[in-house]
Amino acid sequence: MLISSVKKNFCEILDFLRQLKPEDYTIQHLELSNASIGEHIRHIVELYQCLVNNYASGIVNYDFRERNVLIQTQITTAIDRIESLCCEIDKPNKKMQLEQGIDLVSFSVETNYFRELLYNLEHSIHHQALIKVAALKLSHVSLPDHFGVAKSTIEYRLKCAQ
Repeated sequence: MLISSVKKNFCEILDFLRQLKPEDYTIQHLELSNASIGEHIRHIVELYQCLVNNYASGIVNYDFRERNVLIQTQITTAIDRIESLCCEIDKPNKKMQLEQGIDLVSFSVETNYFRELLYNLEHSIHHQALIKVAALKLSHVSLPDHFGVAKSTIEYRLKCAQ
C-alpha cells in the first residue's frame, strides 16, 4: 500500500512535469521565496534518492543529499530520476538509523525503511503544495485538485461532503 502510494505520487509529479516548458521549470517565483519549481522537484527527488541509495548500509542522513543542479534545471533529468526511483523504491522494510549533521552527527535515532518512505511521501506532498502555488499561474498546466493535498485531508473533505 505504501509503495503504491509513493508510485502514484511519482506519477502525479511526472504528469505535471510533462506539461511544463523549460522556462516554467527554472523561473524563480516570489511566492516560493524566489525558488523555482525545479528546485522544489530536486529537493523531493534527492530525499528519496538519499533513502534508496543508503538502504543497503541502513544509515540515512538527508543532510548528505547530492544537490544536483541538473535535476533542478532540466525537466528531462528530473523525469529520468523519478522514473528510476519508481523502479528502486520497492524494497522490504528493515531497521535503519536516521542521522542528522554534516561535519559531526548531532542526532541519531532508530527508524525503518517504511517510516522514512512515508516521511518522504508526506514531505513530497508538502513541496507539491508549494509548487502548486506557482503552477496555478501557468495557464497551460492542469493539475488534479488533490495535487499537494495530504491523503488525510482528502479523506476528511470526502467525509465532510457526505
